[in-house]
Amino acid sequence: MRNNKLSQYIWICVGALLAVMFIFPIYIMIISSLKPVTQIFDLRLIPDTITFSNYLDIFTKQKFQVFVLNSSIISVSVTVISLLIHSMSAFALARLRFPGRKFIFLLILSTMMIPFSVIMIPLFITVRSLGLTNNLLGVILPSIPSAFGIFLLNQFLLGIPTELEEAAKVDGASLFRIYRSIALPLSKPILSTLAAMYFIGNWNNYLWPLIVTPGRKFWVIQVAIANFKGEHAVEWNLILAASVVASLPVIVLFIFFQRYLVEGIKMTGIKD
Repeated sequence: MRNNKLSQYIWICVGALLAVMFIFPIYIMIISSLKPVTQIFDLRLIPDTITFSNYLDIFTKQKFQVFVLNSSIISVSVTVISLLIHSMSAFALARLRFPGRKFIFLLILSTMMIPFSVIMIPLFITVRSLGLTNNLLGVILPSIPSAFGIFLLNQFLLGIPTELEEAAKVDGASLFRIYRSIALPLSKPILSTLAAMYFIGNWNNYLWPLIVTPGRKFWVIQVAIANFKGEHAVEWNLILAASVVASLPVIVLFIFFQRYLVEGIKMTGIKD
């Protein structure tokens, strides 16, 4: 009995220590963003002076709201379009029987093995030839395809009993009606998981937007934060304030979708 209690206390202490390790950098980022520029590197955990001028500067002088809007448009657009296209593709691969179905599925999965650095230059040449550089569409369209999303949805749909679809067919439901009224509602956990993943991934995206949209008015949040530096100095006060603003949607999204993120991965098994 004592050994069980001791073990429990040890795990509680380990968990508390890990929580502090993860929360402490966030606290430092928030508290430092509230410091005057002259006290940014002051190691005191509670500053003498708290100011909101850093936040005021990024929205008035740097027009940070433009970058927030660009990131929001890209993240929401990619998330909505990807969920629609990937769910349709996964439904077709999981429920329809046609020649080459397994080969197509394996071909889609094989693209997960190709690193982005390999296709980055050909992709940029393609986007430039279409006239989509310095355009949000140049960021959105190449970000939509995702073999990982199709794979997760396919595996989830394979777990849905076929009796539901057979009953719907007996009642005269079309294939699209089965997809809309049966497959999508039952796939809510995995769709919520993918929605959170797509949004966070595109919200934090840096490299591709940096390549495609060099114009300032098309910058996303991450590119804007990287450019908060002068010729001879880095404006750490603006970087920290902007980082706090950029982190808020991700934190809120994780809080609301945490249950779906866990359930979606847990409920997705690999089936033949």
